[in-house]
Amino acid sequence: MKRLMVICAILLALTTPAAFAASDHSGHGDHVSAAHEEVIEGVKATFTVQTMKEAMKAMGMEMPKGVKETHHLSVSFKDVKSGKALTEGSVKVKIQGPDKAEQTRDMTGMQGHFGADFDLSKKGKYGVMTKFQLKDGKVRSAKFWYTVK
Repeated sequence: MKRLMVICAILLALTTPAAFAASDHSGHGDHVSAAHEEVIEGVKATFTVQTMKEAMKAMGMEMPKGVKETHHLSVSFKDVKSGKALTEGSVKVKIQGPDKAEQTRDMTGMQGHFGADFDLSKKGKYGVMTKFQLKDGKVRSAKFWYTVK
C-alpha cells in the first residue's frame, strides 16, 4: 500500500506540467490533452485522464506488479478573473463505469492540481462526477462523460 501511495505521488507530480501544457498549448501531440473543461461559479476546472502505463513510461519506469488501477485522473482549478491557480481545498470523485460499477476517491492535492487513480479497464462510457470545496468555502460540482476505446 505504501508503495502504491509513492507511485501515486510521483504520478501526480509528473502530470501537473502536462495538464497545464495541455490547456495552454493545445495541438502539441506529446502532451496530455484535457478530457473536460468547465467554468463553475468563477472557477475553471480542467480535467485530464492519462493511462498509468503512459505515465510510468514517461518516467522511464515499468508498471509495478499488483497495481489494478489503469488510469490517473487529475483536475486543476483556476480563478477565472485573476487566472491564479487554486490549489487549496478538497475534491471527491465518483466514477460510474459502463457496467454501472462505482468507484469513489478523495483526490490528493499536490503541486497545483488534485489527482487519483482509477480502474477504467472496461471499454465504454464512464460518468465522472466531482464535488469540490476550495478555499472560498463554496461547494461546486462538475460532471462529464469519458469514453475508453
